[in-house]
Amino acid sequence: MPPIVHGFDWPDRLVVGTVGLPGERTFYLQAQTGARLVSVALEKEQAAALSERVEEVLDALMGEDGNPFSVPALTPEGLVDNDPLAQPVEEQFRAGALSLGWDPTTAQLVIDAFPIPVIDPDELEGLEPDDEIEIEPDEVLRVRIPVGLARAFAKRTREVVGAGRPICPLCRQPMDGDDHVCELPDGFR
Repeated sequence: MPPIVHGFDWPDRLVVGTVGLPGERTFYLQAQTGARLVSVALEKEQAAALSERVEEVLDALMGEDGNPFSVPALTPEGLVDNDPLAQPVEEQFRAGALSLGWDPTTAQLVIDAFPIPVIDPDELEGLEPDDEIEIEPDEVLRVRIPVGLARAFAKRTREVVGAGRPICPLCRQPMDGDDHVCELPDGFR
């Protein structure tokens, strides 16, 4: 059965935001058009990697001769979105994989979020260790955004990811308040 596609072409809003306190935050990729809202949970590392990759793609496109897709170098002022996540935040699914593509016919980035695959144990019976199985996702979030919104999305996502607990300059681990004690590798003091 083909997956349910939660598609957003030119959404009113696409943001990464969080629910919870630093150290206990849940990250969400949220797409909205009018009253239609889809929130997909994801890991902090997924959000950071997506933001970084969006920036890389935009920079590469901007570097093409003559910048044919009019990719802005900075976030266009009118597209800055610092508002919290839209409510209610109801998790559609938890992202297991994200993909990023470019559609030159519409000059849009395409972001797909796929749920963590669920494997039916009955499907594994009789398989050899080298056998491959294909897992078709039940649903996917597909968002198509223009380059200006993509630049704003990447900037906001970087800021949200960076707004967590500060990193200790010695042990490079997140610090939980003023009572942080470094856990350095053996042999270091």
